[in-house]
Amino acid sequence: MRKLKRTPHFDLTLDVKDGAFIAPPREAQRHWLLNRAVAETVMDLEALHGVAGRFVPGIDFSAIGERTQGDLSDDQIMEDWLIPLMQAMAAEVTATHGDVLEIGFGRGVSSDFIQAGGVKSHTIVECNDSVIVRYEAWRARLPERDIRLLAGRWQDVTDQMGAYDGVFFHTYPLNDDEYVDTVVKSATFAEHFFATAAAHLRPGGVFTYMTNEIDSLSRAHQRALLRHFGTFSVRVLPLQPPADVHDTWWADSMVVVGARK
Repeated sequence: MRKLKRTPHFDLTLDVKDGAFIAPPREAQRHWLLNRAVAETVMDLEALHGVAGRFVPGIDFSAIGERTQGDLSDDQIMEDWLIPLMQAMAAEVTATHGDVLEIGFGRGVSSDFIQAGGVKSHTIVECNDSVIVRYEAWRARLPERDIRLLAGRWQDVTDQMGAYDGVFFHTYPLNDDEYVDTVVKSATFAEHFFATAAAHLRPGGVFTYMTNEIDSLSRAHQRALLRHFGTFSVRVLPLQPPADVHDTWWADSMVVVGARK
């Protein structure tokens, strides 16, 4: 079976070799599913064509080296143009003013916003020793707050995690292998954390993360979310990156997700 779609920009051909591939009870149903898949792919490509024009160069992140214990500058952790995104994500996880788990302290920007949200408790996971020094100075300014540190990679401290009303994931690939496995081969970097987030999220709680999506969520991204969460909300947050962006993402908006079990 062959499906062909022509556009001004490209021709898309789907040539199905296996008669048992996508085989519902009726042949008309099969045609409908294949036509829909082709139409959605065309729409995705046309949308990406439009989105690509909104990118700025950024940096080449294809070889990051080992960052687990790297002494990182503020801009290497997160550039200032992403601060509104941290605020929007923090608003998601602090809406119930409950117990919040944050993966990645970084510069402490998101931690400030989480504290400003009036949370009951705040657990932070951080593995980088130099960043933990930053955390300790930040923590000293808030002696009366219930704030706890789990020192290590999140994969190594899951047994110390409890149950939370909000889970906030903002970290980055720590080395080249993790970049390939969790960025190149995934719908979104946070996908490898989805199961852990769901396992530690209380009913009614919300999980949010850096989506690296510009104007919507891809079908693969949506399916990954729905394997672990019952519902999710999305909104597009406009951003104002400077022309000389050095961060690892390079567009003028990002989708904010609030996923719930």
